[in-house]
Amino acid sequence: MKHYAQHFFLIFIYCFISQYVAAQKEQTNMSFVVTMEKPASQYYHVVLRCNNLKGQKQDLKIPAWTPGYYQIMNYAKSIENFTVAGGVAWNKPSQNIFSVLNKGAKSITVSYDVKASTRFVANAYLDDTRGYIVPGALFLYLDNELRHQVTVQVKPYKGWTNIVATGLDSIPGKQNTFYANNFDVLYDSPFLMGELESLPPFYVKGKAHYFIGYQLGAFDRKQFMADLKKIVESSVAIIGDVPYNHYTFLAIGPGMGGIEHLNSTSLSFSNGEGFDSPEGRKRLYSFIAHEYFHHYNVKRIRPVELGPFDYAKENKTNMLWVSEGFTVYYEYLILKRAGLTNEEDVLKAFQSNIIAYENKPGHLFQSATQASYDTWSDGPFGRTGDEVNKTISYYDKGPVLGLMLDFKIRHETNNKQSLDDVMRLLYKKYYQIKKRGFTEAEFQMECEKIAGTSLTEVFSYAATVMAVNYPKYFAYAGLTIDTVARALPGIYFGATTKYKDSSLIITSVEWNSPAWNAGLREKDIILETNEAKAGSDNLSHLLATKKPGDTIKLLVVKNNNRQEIEIALATKFEKPFTITALQNQTALQKEIYQRWLNNY
Repeated sequence: MKHYAQHFFLIFIYCFISQYVAAQKEQTNMSFVVTMEKPASQYYHVVLRCNNLKGQKQDLKIPAWTPGYYQIMNYAKSIENFTVAGGVAWNKPSQNIFSVLNKGAKSITVSYDVKASTRFVANAYLDDTRGYIVPGALFLYLDNELRHQVTVQVKPYKGWTNIVATGLDSIPGKQNTFYANNFDVLYDSPFLMGELESLPPFYVKGKAHYFIGYQLGAFDRKQFMADLKKIVESSVAIIGDVPYNHYTFLAIGPGMGGIEHLNSTSLSFSNGEGFDSPEGRKRLYSFIAHEYFHHYNVKRIRPVELGPFDYAKENKTNMLWVSEGFTVYYEYLILKRAGLTNEEDVLKAFQSNIIAYENKPGHLFQSATQASYDTWSDGPFGRTGDEVNKTISYYDKGPVLGLMLDFKIRHETNNKQSLDDVMRLLYKKYYQIKKRGFTEAEFQMECEKIAGTSLTEVFSYAATVMAVNYPKYFAYAGLTIDTVARALPGIYFGATTKYKDSSLIITSVEWNSPAWNAGLREKDIILETNEAKAGSDNLSHLLATKKPGDTIKLLVVKNNNRQEIEIALATKFEKPFTITALQNQTALQKEIYQRWLNNY
């Protein structure tokens, strides 16, 4: 049996290579080689070879953004020393385009350097200990060849281990040479190399899962991998299918953020951060669960606007409240169902989301669909400066809408159907069968089919700023929520300050607060408080002596003009949104709650 197995494997490899070579001859072939001979300089060197070209001119473009991070990135500014072999002429008609005048030549070879000095999950980075490649920051594309094959060979610095971690499949017999069916796959597959550590893999439904990282630090690796396996198993149990052959968690070291990919994720993770306390561990696991579940929700279960992509401009959608917000929703349930958090953790997480949404003025101005569409200009967590008062985060409202939708479906179907069933239907019907994303109308239609009733009210909460009837929806699962506004202790001023360079500077002002209504704004400078020179702490000391109804006088600089402002201090009222169990629950309410929490 062993002899026949080896024979079959050799035939498979031969067929794979033969098909690969044949395909390469039929269409334009693009291959990249990446080197980093002097990593301390923070420059990658890239050589691109294009064969089987058609036409007189080739417009090579660098993406304006990278999948998973909905912001325009100025990757073009990092490209230097662009050259074309053989003295072939080229020009640069715009920031992101290099036009090569091949004049009918079938092949060209270009080379260029990429500066990689920003430690961020959406930027390429390189130093003398590690390299992290965001493909969109390094690899040029041709518009008409985005759906064609591409290969990448990575040559790590000779002083490092020869490991190159990525979600891409390697080409048999070629060291650190990888293959993507198209540029969508390439741009969704980052690379990590350097002084790396690989933890022992685990398997779920026969598929290998790797955790490879830089400067992992001190923590119980065996326990961590056991917990990570629980997170993956809990996620897979929701959808029921594992759509990849292998999955890699890339711990990229210091930086910020995480980005999801088809069969990998990039995580800012280093020095055992998050393992210093039970709460820190829960936050870390929630972060990882979020990024992992994205391989379902957004990569495969996705709005139609999110792929195939146009890499030259924003790809806007109204539905990030589903793609991001529902992923937040599921990260809470995944950890609870995996036994890594408890019931109290889950309810507090939703309470925090509601507080972050309801107790800020943005909920009066911007809907969840608007926040989704405007994220390219507003940023993932809303606008900054005074305009922050007019925006919300779909990371806050989205998971709560997911909760309400789930409870509504369970209630209407006598707990026979749930949001899990919606997600499975979307996965099978649109990803597996139709092989595309869904429209807004299709998403609502499928939810209503599962629920067996209209869900207009829930979707109105997503598309408008109408007040949400939380008690109605929480009652479906036997829960009550405290929506009564209560006075907070102390006085209400409404502005925060920072003492810098001998100046007391306003850093933020709450909309409709005493400070806001008196005219204080971000970046104003306080010179005096009640006729005393402003210092690092005398404003806080002054406020501590006051009670609601008292006034204070400030001398401030606004737009280079001195101005005296009198502020009447007040009492701040907020709703606590504490979630607790209803008394005298019905059998259906109890069943909905238990099945929701435990996925049975």
